[in-house]
Amino acid sequence: MTPVHPTTRIGHVHLKVADLERSIAFYSGVLGFEVQQRFGSGAAFLSAGGYHHHIGLNTWESLGATPPPVGHTGLYHTAFLYPSRAELADALRRVAAAGIEFDGAADHGVSEAVYLTDSDGNGVELYCDRDEADWPRSPDGALAMNNAPLDVDGLMAVGLTH
Repeated sequence: MTPVHPTTRIGHVHLKVADLERSIAFYSGVLGFEVQQRFGSGAAFLSAGGYHHHIGLNTWESLGATPPPVGHTGLYHTAFLYPSRAELADALRRVAAAGIEFDGAADHGVSEAVYLTDSDGNGVELYCDRDEADWPRSPDGALAMNNAPLDVDGLMAVGLTH
């Protein structure tokens, strides 16, 4: 089997949500994605940088619904890649200022990541990659990701002037 073309990317995530306004408040009001378009009271499309949409939100089949129970299949998390540690730190400060708790954090060697849950129980990862030259490798050159503790307070201080 031939691999997929190397420039192929995940274009967007589309989530079923229980309350559209509550979800917009999280993805736009807290994380800062901009609403690009709304379809009545049932759907909204948000993005960074004016792209048509990175996030689709809808209540078409889920208005007023509860999150899926733990232990069932489904989306584990949506990961948002920030262009730098400073931009990731800004996102983490926004989340903390909104009173949203982090579920976890990890230094994966290739990236630094913080995990949280949106208002519908969907997992969210906020992360930034390290330069590929700095990725951990095994002696044979294979990628050697890890799951080490992350200094979240230190990361959140990045970009602040004292």
